[in-house]
Amino acid sequence: MSTVIVGAGPAGISAAHTLVHYGIQPLLLDEGLRGGGQIYRRQPANFKRDARALYGFDAAKATAVHKAMDDLADQIDYRPQTLVWNAEHGQLDTLCDGHVRRVDYQHLIVATGATDRILPVPGWSLPGVYSLGGAQIALKFQGCAIGQRVVFAGSGPLLYLIAYQYAKAGACVVAVLDSAPFSAQVRAAPALLGQPATFAKGLYYRAWLTAHGIPVHSGVQVEAIHGEHRVSGLTSNDGQTLDCDAVGMGHALRSETQLADLLGCQFAWSALNRSWLPQRDALGRSSVEGVYLAGDGAGIMGADAAQMAGELAALALLADTGVNIDHGRRKQLLEQLASIQRFRHGLEKAFPFPTHWAAETADATLICRCEEVSAGDIRQVVAEGHWEINRVKAHCRVGMGRCQGRMCGAAACELVAHCSGRRIDEIGRLRAQAPIKPLPFGVEVDA
Repeated sequence: MSTVIVGAGPAGISAAHTLVHYGIQPLLLDEGLRGGGQIYRRQPANFKRDARALYGFDAAKATAVHKAMDDLADQIDYRPQTLVWNAEHGQLDTLCDGHVRRVDYQHLIVATGATDRILPVPGWSLPGVYSLGGAQIALKFQGCAIGQRVVFAGSGPLLYLIAYQYAKAGACVVAVLDSAPFSAQVRAAPALLGQPATFAKGLYYRAWLTAHGIPVHSGVQVEAIHGEHRVSGLTSNDGQTLDCDAVGMGHALRSETQLADLLGCQFAWSALNRSWLPQRDALGRSSVEGVYLAGDGAGIMGADAAQMAGELAALALLADTGVNIDHGRRKQLLEQLASIQRFRHGLEKAFPFPTHWAAETADATLICRCEEVSAGDIRQVVAEGHWEINRVKAHCRVGMGRCQGRMCGAAACELVAHCSGRRIDEIGRLRAQAPIKPLPFGVEVDA
C-alpha cells in the first residue's frame, strides 16, 4: 500500500505517527526545511534559542511535536524541502532541489495548512510590509525582526500572539491595531470559556502588551501605508499617524485548498471560515476515494485540532483498508474536536470579518500585486456585467499571477460580491491551476 502525506505540520506529523504505530510506513512530503509547520516552525539546526523563547506557553507542545517528528526519522520516507505542485491520476508532481519527480500514491492525506488572509490597503506592496505569518517566520526561523519600529494590524488571535512574541524578543512594537471592536470580544467571552487555557493565553497576551506600554487599539484599521522606497509610516481610520518602518498585517487565516482542488475534491461554502472548503466527513474522508483531509487546510481550527484531525484521518485510512483500529480513541478525538469547534465559533464572534472593507476600498488600491490589478479594475469588470469570479479573472487577470490568487483571491471575491450586490458565496471560487506555486526555469525531470 503506497501511502503519502503532504505537509509536516501538526496534522501531518500526527497522521504519520499514527500510521507507523499500526505498521504502515508512509512517505511524508513537506515544503519546509524541518517538520513542525508554521505554528511549531523549527529553527535551523545551528540556532540555539531556547524553546521557551521561541514558542512561549506552547513550548512543551512544540517540543513534543518535534520529538515525534525526530522519532519518525528512520521509520518513514521523509522528504523535506519538497513542493507538491500538481496532482492527477493517482500521482503527485513534486519539486526538490531543482528536480521534478512524480510520486505515485494509493492513499493520500492532505495536510497543507493555512496562510494569512490579506485585505489590501494603499501602500501594502511597499518593502517592509509583511503578512503576520511572514513576520513570525522571520522571528522564529531567522531570529530577526521585520523592522526596527513595527506596527501589527488586522484581526484574529495571531495578531496578539505575534505582537507579544516580537515585544518579548526585544523588538520595538509601536502599536497593535485590531479591526475588531472590543465589545465583540466581550460578547464572545462565554463561548470562549469552553477552552479556558486557550482563552487565558489570549487575555494574557493583550494584558502583557498593555502593561509594557504598547498601545492596543480596538475597532481600528489601517487606512494607508506610507513611504517612497519602503515603509515610513501609516495612517489609521481613527485619524492616527504612526511612524514605523515595518508593518505586519492579516485578517485571520485562509486554508490552503489548491491541492485538494486539483485532486478533484468537492467543495462547499463555509460561513464560519468565509470561504469555500473541500468537503470531508467527521473523520477526514474527502469526496475522492483514497484522499483524506486534515488540519487547517480543510478549515481553520488551530494546532491542537490539527493534531487530532491528523490522527483521525490516519485512523479512517486504516479502517478503510481493513485494519482493526482503536474505536475508543476515535470516539475520544471526535468529542475533543467538537469542543474546539464550539470555541472556534466563539473566535469568529470575537474577531468578526470587516465586511465594510470592500465598500471603503479606494479604486486605486492595488489588489493583485502579480498582475497589477486595482480595485477599480475589478469594479469596472463587474460594471460590464461579469460577476462570477473566474469570469472576472479572465477579463482583468486578477489571481492569474505567481501566487495563483493565494494572496489576492479572498479580497477580489469580496469586491466582486459587494459591487454586484450578491452574497459572497454566490460569486463562486477561483479554480486552482497547476503549478500551485511557481516553478523555476531549468528544472530537471527525473525518470
